[in-house]
Amino acid sequence: SSFDDREKQFEAKFQHDQELQFKVTARRNRLLGEWAGGHLGLAGDDLKAYAAEVVQSDFDKPGDEDVLEKVLADLNGKNVQVNAHQLRKQMDDLLMEAKKQVMAE
Repeated sequence: SSFDDREKQFEAKFQHDQELQFKVTARRNRLLGEWAGGHLGLAGDDLKAYAAEVVQSDFDKPGDEDVLEKVLADLNGKNVQVNAHQLRKQMDDLLMEAKKQVMAE
């Protein structure tokens, strides 16, 4: 029936939107890891590994707090002066960049 077709279309769109959001968030976290790693003096494989750690940290608990806490602790641990507000702003800016990059793919 048309109701079943509409339901399947809605479910497919929802699934697509969820996958897209996951990709954008993961991309944002990788970009954040690269940004923070640069401030930590990392380069090459060390920078890639750190960015991967930041992406992985997002699976610790729901939301962005786990990523924020990790990066903030890492930066402050190396005497890079950044506060939570500044880091959230950077995360917001990188989210917009991540959306552009993912949509361009």
